[in-house]
Amino acid sequence: MKEDFLHYIWLYKKLDFTNLETTNGEAITIVNFGQYIQQAGPDFFNAQIVIENQKWAGNIEIHIKSSDWFAHNHEKDDNYNNVILHVVWEHDTPIFRKDNSEIPVLELKKYISKEELHKYKNLTTQKSWIFCENQIKEIPNFVMSNWKERLFFERLERKLHPIQQLLQETENDWEAVLFCLLAKNFGLNTNGEMFFKVSQSINYSLIRKEAIEVKYLEALFFGQADLIPFQVEDNYPNELKSWYDYIVLKYKLNKPVIAPIQFFKHRPDNFPTIRLAQLAMLYHLHRNLFSKIIEAKTIQEIYQIFTISVSDYWKSHYNFDKISPKKEKALSIPFIDLLIINTIVPIQFAFAISLGKENSELLIDFISNIPPEKNNIIEKFSTFGIKSKNAFDSQSLLQLKNEYCNPKKCLQCAVGIELLKDKT
Repeated sequence: MKEDFLHYIWLYKKLDFTNLETTNGEAITIVNFGQYIQQAGPDFFNAQIVIENQKWAGNIEIHIKSSDWFAHNHEKDDNYNNVILHVVWEHDTPIFRKDNSEIPVLELKKYISKEELHKYKNLTTQKSWIFCENQIKEIPNFVMSNWKERLFFERLERKLHPIQQLLQETENDWEAVLFCLLAKNFGLNTNGEMFFKVSQSINYSLIRKEAIEVKYLEALFFGQADLIPFQVEDNYPNELKSWYDYIVLKYKLNKPVIAPIQFFKHRPDNFPTIRLAQLAMLYHLHRNLFSKIIEAKTIQEIYQIFTISVSDYWKSHYNFDKISPKKEKALSIPFIDLLIINTIVPIQFAFAISLGKENSELLIDFISNIPPEKNNIIEKFSTFGIKSKNAFDSQSLLQLKNEYCNPKKCLQCAVGIELLKDKT
């Protein structure tokens, strides 16, 4: 037995109301089950009950055993002084208020049907991947659709904190925040953290000043990432090194302490040199990039903004001082899609919230026009009959797996609640 199941029973009133009694044999009538707000303090606030013709108003606390009251140190917490009913699965010890009056106890196991327990046991019995893997495809479409939308925005809300933190660090410079987020995603999983530290080491005012020439930005980015080789035959890296040394002197720039940038296991088009060259070109071509992104109303406009390539040098190089067959090396549509999912949509969401505006339909439209991500989680859901048609679906399913399935929060999940409903 788990406490979240008892919360579910109380929240959805899944108990036999006839002849309710406290463990002392006093008749109980539940007038109001209280508000389940899931914050510090008792589990249900502002409940109303009647015990032996005496009406009580206050809070309700739920535990597996009565003795959990002491295990959780509630006797020392003033937030629990107004508990009017202790709801437990098993009563094993009396609990008293600070004035030594005993808190009435309702022992739930006497009032929950075998059918309800069977459904709960069936749902939470360990399967090979998730508890509901054999049943999830039975969930009605309208339930799943509404749940996916909520999951999608929950996932966006989780991405708000780092954006808000960056806003504080940059004195609410949205352009600077966008630059940091884009840099991280240009670095992909392997170099994302290093690129992010590089971006944080550069005051965005430098980019505004130096973006007039792409080579100036390349010098700045490659120099801060410690990727410019020292004294090679190729003139271009030597030129970048000279310009970088000038920038460091001019702006009193400090180089960040980062782990070595990784090339291993990357396809050449994903080499960090190419990604930094593309990032430099993006900021050379698009001044006020944040404003352009916020003003975009269709995904095609976003694609147009990110339709960029690299400077001439990088069209014939993947590494400094090593010539390769000439290639444009433009940002691919799949890579732009990743930027939209992980940077553009989150920052548009955050900006709308900062203005007190609503842009949920626009964000859903953006994300619904992107193919679903391909990873083990999405593929596994597909084997259970839950297929992703687009990135809206796949982002929602990632949130479902990571925040509900993995921590076994079935009773806070619309799928789990639907499976426990009476089907009669």
